[in-house]
Amino acid sequence: MDADKSSLVGIYGGTFDPIHFGHLRVAEELIDSINLQHIIFVPSGEPRLRNTPIGTRHQRTEMIRLAIQDNHQFSIDEREINRPGISTTVESLREFQQESNGNRILCFILGIDAFIKINQWFQWREIFNLCHLLVVARPGYGAIDDNQTVPQEVAQELRMRHVLSVNCLSQQAVGLIYIAHTSLLEISASRIRHLVNTGKSVRYLLPDKVSDYITTNHIYTEKA
Repeated sequence: MDADKSSLVGIYGGTFDPIHFGHLRVAEELIDSINLQHIIFVPSGEPRLRNTPIGTRHQRTEMIRLAIQDNHQFSIDEREINRPGISTTVESLREFQQESNGNRILCFILGIDAFIKINQWFQWREIFNLCHLLVVARPGYGAIDDNQTVPQEVAQELRMRHVLSVNCLSQQAVGLIYIAHTSLLEISASRIRHLVNTGKSVRYLLPDKVSDYITTNHIYTEKA
């Protein structure tokens, strides 16, 4: 791959149960600050290290579609939704790489909370051979340097791969880690589910179209 001639594309995985303004604002800021050409939202089907999502695969996909439909730089990829069984990031990234034909540099977006546990992911070291990592802030987590719970093997990878300039991402095809300084919105999907379940308002936490879809389809109205 000729990195200098390739565009940067963000891969944003997660359960998105539901998608909310915290997700969307991070994506919007990464478009600007990293100069990403595009961000692809990849909802997981059956996550390996998390509880089964409350929203169905179809519901979570539709909520993302509603949330991003007015932004031409966002799209949704349903490969993990359509894949039977457990979802693994490494499998999806392999497929994205094969499909890119050397024309895209993949940047996988994840929160600090996920990054410090990345050594629990399936074939986690191979991920560095498939993409760059963009690590973003998450509510309840400080800076990585201040986090004493980073496993030694993850800290070692960070020391070797961490870059301070976004320009480095376009000069190398894979294997770098960039800590993105995005706005930290104190919004969580679990909080939204709790509010819905208790009959409280979720206005201004997620797009109105998503809120309306949740109400119409009675999602999260049982114990979440």
